[in-house]
Amino acid sequence: QVQLVESGGGLVLPGESLRLSCAASGFLFSGFINCALSWYRQAPGKERELVARISRAGDTTYADFVKGRFTISRDNAKTTVYLQMNSLNVEDTAVYYCNANRPEYGWDYWGQGTQVTVSS
Repeated sequence: QVQLVESGGGLVLPGESLRLSCAASGFLFSGFINCALSWYRQAPGKERELVARISRAGDTTYADFVKGRFTISRDNAKTTVYLQMNSLNVEDTAVYYCNANRPEYGWDYWGQGTQVTVSS
């Protein structure tokens, strides 16, 4: 049974940084390595939106609103995906979710989310 567990959220001041982690377990063989990994977020009253994605080859894409501030990375040996978030602002306040996806196999796994609050 695949599980994704996020951590690293919290309350920070505008301009500060946080590093989110998402540890995966339950993948067999090269399952994790062959997944695209993403971070999404959902603010109160808003729809869930893509923040960043890293392909199994390591290619990254970012939403315009985080370009230059956030960095996604993956450690396949640790089956973990990270989101380094710098220069946080109040608009970044949301629950952040990680996702592991492999469409050709019908895999689409989600974590439970971690709260990030940016407030002065």
